[in-house]
Amino acid sequence: MSEELKRQAAAMALATLQSGMRLGLGTGSTARHFVDLLGEKVAAGFDCICVPTSEATARQAESLGIPLSDLDHLDRLDVTVDGADEIDPALNLIKGAGGALLREKIVAAASDAMVVIADSTKLVPVLGTKFPLPIEVNRFGLGATRRAVAEIMAAHGAEGGPKLRETAPGAPFLTDGGHLILDAFFGRISQPEALSRDLLDLAGVVQHGLFLKMCGTAYVAAPDGVKTLTGDPQ
Repeated sequence: MSEELKRQAAAMALATLQSGMRLGLGTGSTARHFVDLLGEKVAAGFDCICVPTSEATARQAESLGIPLSDLDHLDRLDVTVDGADEIDPALNLIKGAGGALLREKIVAAASDAMVVIADSTKLVPVLGTKFPLPIEVNRFGLGATRRAVAEIMAAHGAEGGPKLRETAPGAPFLTDGGHLILDAFFGRISQPEALSRDLLDLAGVVQHGLFLKMCGTAYVAAPDGVKTLTGDPQ
C-alpha cells in the first residue's frame, strides 16, 4: 500500500507541471515513482529538461529517455520534485535517507519552487521525532568532526552521539561526492534554525538534512486520498 500511495502523490505533482519546464529530479523511493511517471509523459511528447540530484536518479532518467542537463548550463529551475523523510506542519523537512542531501539541497535552492511528494507516515509534529538527521561530513578529520557533532547534539538536548552510516559492518556509506554521513537521532529538534547554524559552523560538516523554509507545496497520500499542504518558503 505504501508504494501505491507514493505513486499517487507523484502523479498529483506531475499533473501540476507544464510542458517546457526545467525540473529538478529528487532521489529516493518516492522520487523514483515520479521519474517513472515523468518518463511515460516524456515518451508521449511532454517537453522538459531535468537536473538529477544523484547518479542513481540520472541513470533512471536516462533509461527512460528524459532529457538531462546540469546547473552549469541551467542557471535556474522552475520546480524541483522530491521526497522527504519527515515533514513538519510548516513544511520544514528532514531529508537524506538516500544519501543525496547535498545535491538535493543545491538543486532545490536553484529552483523557483520545491514540491515534496510523500505518504502520510512522513508527517510529524516536530522534526527529529521519527528519523535521524543525516549530516554529510568530509572524510578527513572524521574523528574530530564526529566529536564536535556529538557536542552540538548534547547542547540541543539529544541523548547519545552520531552514528556513522555504513553499507555493511566496517564499510562506510559514501555519497556521490565521496563524503561520509553521520546520522544523528534527536527525538525532537526544538530549534531547527539554531541547529542548522551550529552544524554548518563546523569545518568538517559539508551539509545537513534540515530543509528549512524551502518547500512550498507537499502532496501527501493517505488511504483516503492525496492532500495538498502549503507552506511559506522564504
